[in-house]
Amino acid sequence: MTFTDSTSTSTSPSTDRRDDLVVLVGNPRPRSRTRTAAEAVARRLADRAGLRGTPRTIDLADLAGQLLLAEAPDVDAALRTVAAAPFAVVATPVYKASYTGLLKAFLDRYGPRGLAGVTAVPLVVSASPDHSRAGDDHLRPLLVELGARVPDSSLALLETQLPDVDVVADAWLDAWSDAWPPGAAWPDASLPEVPLPVAGVPEAVR
Repeated sequence: MTFTDSTSTSTSPSTDRRDDLVVLVGNPRPRSRTRTAAEAVARRLADRAGLRGTPRTIDLADLAGQLLLAEAPDVDAALRTVAAAPFAVVATPVYKASYTGLLKAFLDRYGPRGLAGVTAVPLVVSASPDHSRAGDDHLRPLLVELGARVPDSSLALLETQLPDVDVVADAWLDAWSDAWPPGAAWPDASLPEVPLPVAGVPEAVR
């Protein structure tokens, strides 16, 4: 498996804490099964990558009331947290054969290349195998557009696979890890802080 890698220069510094791995959950239901699955995937990824600390979760259901406001300090802090992380698991249930509007509203607040420097794992949870390509067809291209480094294949979970999420995640990570040539390491999670892009405000609330 290979990656799409985009790079850019960003302009606005952040003083927020830096987390090696962030879980971004786009399910409108708080404490959802999508969140549980994403956190499980993040733990497996952290073990593989040798990342320090516990993955930090941003549950967008907790921020839904601010996402369309012009001034949203909690959302802005979340944007900085995700953009500063070397790794992010970006998770969504499949809504209307795509990602949720909640996740789109959050990611739309980034400026161009707002996730440059982040290795992002697209994770989609669906009820039907017919929707298993929603990550590849919709979520992955959005993350690439924002400058993230993204594997060629999203991690797709059926609801029936949720009890076995660790097994499915390990199989996917095995395929992902095979992309690194012999002797290669995971990207350095201890790189110094980089300036972050200024989060944009959707036109509807400008």
